[in-house]
Amino acid sequence: MYEKLYLKIIDTLVQDGYVVIENALDTKLSKNLLQDIQKEVDFKKAGISSSSMQHLDLTKRRDKIHWLRNDKDIQKDFLLFTQGLQEYLNRELYLGLNYYEAHYAIYEKGDFYEKHLDSFKNFKNRVVTTVYYLNESQGGELIVYNKKGDTLTTIQPTHNKLVVFMSEKFPHEVLEANSKRYSIAGWFRVDKF
Repeated sequence: MYEKLYLKIIDTLVQDGYVVIENALDTKLSKNLLQDIQKEVDFKKAGISSSSMQHLDLTKRRDKIHWLRNDKDIQKDFLLFTQGLQEYLNRELYLGLNYYEAHYAIYEKGDFYEKHLDSFKNFKNRVVTTVYYLNESQGGELIVYNKKGDTLTTIQPTHNKLVVFMSEKFPHEVLEANSKRYSIAGWFRVDKF
């Protein structure tokens, strides 16, 4: 179903290291995911740190998260899409990915996530990052930088937009949201903790 999308992602990752795709997934799936995140009640404040001793730091990050589970139908449908993408990434780019983790993220008005890399220092773990937007929101833009700190792109959070990039290559941040912003953040990994 998503073969053309997978190939587009692969080609653009090879060329640029990141890709932004409008109207990425099936419309029904994107609507169901939005309804699911709005019904979910088990959200927690997101922490920071690569260790098992994650801590909250509201000066760096303010979103709330809920980890996706393969036993919930709507979430399982999204994870099936990412499973297919993982197979293509491994077959075409030889990345050796063996695990995908993802969570719903809610940014309320005033929430942000300061500039960071998704691959933790001194660890080869998160290799490819995905961000999938579930609604239109004001503010909460994703800014992607190169390693020198120059802005490469500013991505508006719009419904059914998918962003994929190499985790170790691109520092990024989420600007302050002016309205509620729903998304799914995920990572293809070469390890599993």
